[in-house]
Amino acid sequence: MVNYQCSVDLISEEVQKSLPEGYKVRPLEIEDYAKGHLDCLAQLTTVGEIKKEDYEKRFNYLKDRQDTYASIVIEHVESKRVVASGTLIVERKFIHALGLCGHIEDIVVDKSQRGKRLGLYVIETLKHIGKSMGCYKIILDCNDGNIVSRKKINFLSVYLS
Repeated sequence: MVNYQCSVDLISEEVQKSLPEGYKVRPLEIEDYAKGHLDCLAQLTTVGEIKKEDYEKRFNYLKDRQDTYASIVIEHVESKRVVASGTLIVERKFIHALGLCGHIEDIVVDKSQRGKRLGLYVIETLKHIGKSMGCYKIILDCNDGNIVSRKKINFLSVYLS
């Protein structure tokens, strides 16, 4: 049985069907350490030297908090490599009747896979998950260098109520 970080039921079937042939979107799994998840993240920011046992501890921490974290990846099926990933973090608020606000972070696409709209599919999947979890708003957090890309996909923040 596959050890996923969050429920596979949260994945948008619509996004899954829209992906280019040979790719699948799914929750992060514990075996993604060996499938290049950290190599992909290193194309976004500093990752550092992370041992497999430490990766698995962090994975299990996130898995134990599925009401707060949802990490997803896009896998290239033939190579069995992670080629894109992102995370939704759910913030618990006092406003909006104890509402939930989603933050999409750490969106990255492997440099060899850019131009296939995989980043957009990651974002759309995380938006779907946030809506499924009851978020009244979802914010795409990114650095200033990615603001052009964020405007290009018409995403400043999405109110869902």
